[in-house]
Amino acid sequence: MGGGPEGQGGGRKNGVQTQGVIGRLRMELATLPDALQRVAERILEDPAEAARASIVDLAERSGTSTATITRFCRVLGFPGYAALRVAIATESGREAQARWETDIDREIEPGDPLDRVLSIISSADSRAIQETAARLDLAMVARVADAIATASRVELFGLGSSGTAAREMAFRLERIRIPVWHREDGHKALTNAALLGPADVAIGLSHSGRTREVIEVLAEAGSQGALTVAVTSFDRSPLAETADITLTTAVHETTFRLAALSALHSQLMALDLIYVAVAQRTYERTTEAFELTARAVEAHRLHDKETKRRNAKGRA
Repeated sequence: MGGGPEGQGGGRKNGVQTQGVIGRLRMELATLPDALQRVAERILEDPAEAARASIVDLAERSGTSTATITRFCRVLGFPGYAALRVAIATESGREAQARWETDIDREIEPGDPLDRVLSIISSADSRAIQETAARLDLAMVARVADAIATASRVELFGLGSSGTAAREMAFRLERIRIPVWHREDGHKALTNAALLGPADVAIGLSHSGRTREVIEVLAEAGSQGALTVAVTSFDRSPLAETADITLTTAVHETTFRLAALSALHSQLMALDLIYVAVAQRTYERTTEAFELTARAVEAHRLHDKETKRRNAKGRA
């Protein structure tokens, strides 16, 4: 693999997610089976209490069994209940500290001053990015970067705000000479996915993981042998099930900024990590591309002397 530090950081140890469990439960609650939903609801009611509870206590309080709690742990990627308790305790302590430091909630009222609105938005986005960093499987990110660095063709597809993230990623990869395309039309994306092969990569973005067009494009690309990558907030969604690799993002909603709108920053962070990893793997080619493209637009940038001259002329 390339020269990136894939094995470092990210809130994972031995492949097990140790952060972001509370945020994950909030987002995926509705997708869990009934018994696991009851466990999740009990944890979300009071994470600190859940972190102190024994497996028997949590089973009794959620009206389930110890076997259900064990299955719940495995669904979330933990080897056992002890690891889950540590993760909940760590995160609930971190959230309590964040609330103490910011003294805000996620509700924005029509008459709220902009300084409070700014605090709420920045806090929500910061927490979402931190949780996304904790969720990302760095080995999978490295695998995607390796594939993109040598790909004959990379196709990106997303709709709505996910399309915005896909377009930005395409712009970045294009500038470092990666053969990449971003399709804004579902039919174009589908027909081009049909032309992919084993040397190609298809990346589909959907917060919910349930956008039909994105699922169809990834399924078609996969049937042609391309490596398929899903970027979604739900790792058990239809899109995730379709993809070879799933990169899971986190979201913190605020008033006026529902989940799909709030997902953009987390998606961009995940894609930015891939982009930098690709640039590491193609260092010489990337450096040359930066120099050439910077030179190409140099004449369109105002320099200090020219800026001062124009400003002086404007005041005259």
